[in-house]
Amino acid sequence: MPKTIGTHSGTFHCDEALACYMLRRLDDYKDSKVVRSRDPATLDTCDIVVDVGGVYDHESKRYDHHQRGFDEQFSSDFKTKLSSAGLVYKHYGKDVIRAILADEKISEGEVEILYNKLYESFVEGIDGVDNGVSRYPEDIQPAYKESTSLSARVGRLNPWWNEPEGDMDARFAKAMEMTGEEFRERVRYFALAWLPGRKIVEQSFEKRFDIDASGQIVLFDQFCPWKDHIDTIEEEMLEKNPEAAKILYVLYPDTSNAWRVQAVPERPGSFKSRRPLPEAWRGLRDEALSERSGVEGCIFIHQAGFIGGNKTRDGALELARKSLTMD
Repeated sequence: MPKTIGTHSGTFHCDEALACYMLRRLDDYKDSKVVRSRDPATLDTCDIVVDVGGVYDHESKRYDHHQRGFDEQFSSDFKTKLSSAGLVYKHYGKDVIRAILADEKISEGEVEILYNKLYESFVEGIDGVDNGVSRYPEDIQPAYKESTSLSARVGRLNPWWNEPEGDMDARFAKAMEMTGEEFRERVRYFALAWLPGRKIVEQSFEKRFDIDASGQIVLFDQFCPWKDHIDTIEEEMLEKNPEAAKILYVLYPDTSNAWRVQAVPERPGSFKSRRPLPEAWRGLRDEALSERSGVEGCIFIHQAGFIGGNKTRDGALELARKSLTMD
C-alpha cells in the first residue's frame, strides 16, 4: 500500500514543497500521496509529516520547525535554523543524492562532499528565507530589490489575494515540480561539473610556482568552475602555513582560444577582487590597451578591473605578472 506524506493545507512555501519532493525520490516514498491538512487526526494517519504538527522527532518521522524551543542546525558549521526542507535534507539528503545520481559513478566520499555543498549552496537559503533569517545585518540598506529567488517564485504559485483559490493541491504539485527540478539540476551540476573541476584546480594549484615565482598566479589549461575550489584549497593551505601567499589571479583559455586573466574575488560570491587589474588599463581595448600596458595582443580589461583578455597564454600571463606590482 502506498505511503502518505502529510503537510499543511492553505498557503504553501518553498520549504515543504522541496521536502515533499525529496521524500518522493526515496524508495520508501516513491509512490506516496501528499496529504495537505491541518487536522491532527488526518495527519496522524500519515506515514511521515513535514512542516506542520509542532513536533520534530526523527524516530516518529515528524519534521516540523515552528514549535517553541526549536533550534536545530544542519551541523556545527552552520548557524541557520532548519526549515522542513533542511530537516528532511539533514536526515535523508544523502539517499536523495544517491537516487538522483543512480546512473552515475559516484563514490561515498563524493556523496559526502555533495551533501555538504548542496546544503551550503541550495538548501540553507531556503531554510533562511522560511525562518526569516537575513543574509546580512538589518541595518544595511539593500542596493536593489531581488524577487527572483526560488522561494519567491514558489510563493507566486499561490493565488493572489483577490482571485479564487482553485485547486490548491494542483498548485502545490507545481511547487514540488519547480523546487524539485531546480534541486535535481543542482545535484547533477555539482556532481558532474563542479566536482570534476576540483581535480583540475588542485593540479593547477600545485603547479603555481612553475607559473610564477610569487605563487600568486594559477593557470588552468581548460576552463572549469574554480572560485569555490580556490577558496577551499587555500583554507586547507593556510591551516598548514598561515603565512602562505593567497592567489590573486587565474588564467584560462576562453571559447575563442584566446586567454583570460581574472582577479580572484575576496570570497566566493563577492564582486570585490583581492587585487583588481590596474586602474590605468581598465576600460581599454585592443591596440590602446597593448600600448598602455606594454603587452602585445591585448583584447580588453573590464572597467571594473576584475577580468581581461589577451590573444595568447604568454600575453595573459604577462598582464597578470605586471598586475602584481601595479595599482
